[in-house]
Amino acid sequence: MSMNISSKLDSTNSFWDVLIDGELDVSTCDKVKEHLYSLLDKEVLDIKVNLENLEYIDSTGLGVLIGVLKKLKVNNKEIFILNPRNNVNKIFTITGLDKIFKMEG
Repeated sequence: MSMNISSKLDSTNSFWDVLIDGELDVSTCDKVKEHLYSLLDKEVLDIKVNLENLEYIDSTGLGVLIGVLKKLKVNNKEIFILNPRNNVNKIFTITGLDKIFKMEG
């Protein structure tokens, strides 16, 4: 399965708006990591990650999000996880990451 990632700057509200589709796993995590870190190289802002079209996430994908969150926390910024599907939301809940990330939707 493939993965697509797109992003845009919401300069009005000062955050990165990111959409991830497909599967975030060991075969796609490097692409996501590079994309998110390139955003932070441009400007360190809160990141809103829309997961409404994400079908699957594994521990490697979670690790990428945790790494980005650590970099953001140094600057008092957050990652907001928006609209996760039930199966993806369950992974965040089982791992306790629903308490670490700001979950919405």
